[in-house]
Amino acid sequence: MLPVALVGGAVFHQWMGYLTFLSPYLIFAMLFITYCKLRPSDFRLTREEILLLALQMLLSIGVYAALVWWNHTVAEGVFICIFVPTATAAPVITSMLGGSISKVAAYSLLCNLVVAAIGPVALAWIGDAPDMTFTRSLLKILSQVVPLLLGPLALAFLLRYTFPRAHARILGVQQLSFYLWAVSLFIIVGSCVSFAILQWRPENTLTMVWLCLGALGACLLQFVIGRRFGRRFGDPVSGGQSLMQKNTVLAVWLALTYMNPIASIAPAAYIAWQNIINSWQLMRHESAVHKI
Repeated sequence: MLPVALVGGAVFHQWMGYLTFLSPYLIFAMLFITYCKLRPSDFRLTREEILLLALQMLLSIGVYAALVWWNHTVAEGVFICIFVPTATAAPVITSMLGGSISKVAAYSLLCNLVVAAIGPVALAWIGDAPDMTFTRSLLKILSQVVPLLLGPLALAFLLRYTFPRAHARILGVQQLSFYLWAVSLFIIVGSCVSFAILQWRPENTLTMVWLCLGALGACLLQFVIGRRFGRRFGDPVSGGQSLMQKNTVLAVWLALTYMNPIASIAPAAYIAWQNIINSWQLMRHESAVHKI
């Protein structure tokens, strides 16, 4: 279904402007359904999440330093693909793959808050928008991530203790979150294809190709490193999803705000790469389950 959503979004991209407003509501709903599986006691930070966050920050700086001497725009685009926080939807895919929802949810919250705090400083240093104030940038980033992070979690906990029967019914329809994600992906991919077409200029073609390839490299690098890191703590799925699956909508906004606008092609392409990998993982997981 995810490949169909990817291709369908690309084919029907010219109509996505009418559906884009639905994306936050779809993400909120699928997170709410997934978070109903969590208890408050499951939601805690460990040494694993802190070390993984430090690794992510160091990796983003290292990749930028390795590329900036060659092409500043490509370095910016690849940096933002690694620096941005974990996608709010990462716990949904993690749940489908049999990983720990609580680990990814805790890491997503930690990573989003840390990026909101240090992002304005780091991006002001790397990017090209000196007029963007720290306070304005901090509030904008928080407004992008906090409602979708804390809202579904608070509602799920509230429902658990006030309406247990309704909560139990939602626990029985967990597969619905996957279909909501497929619809959301259809809309997001279509919007990003339209965005890439608007950004295209003949003189930028080669740079855009390098940005797409750089996004692929960043995606594969984080997937491999995340899984190896997670394996050391007994959960490669959570490690891989925490590091690889990114909040690309925020990444595109940050690139457009702080960097050469062409750099935003990298996080736009990252959407396709991370979901191709997710599709491959889900197909392998389903195949393994059926064999058992």
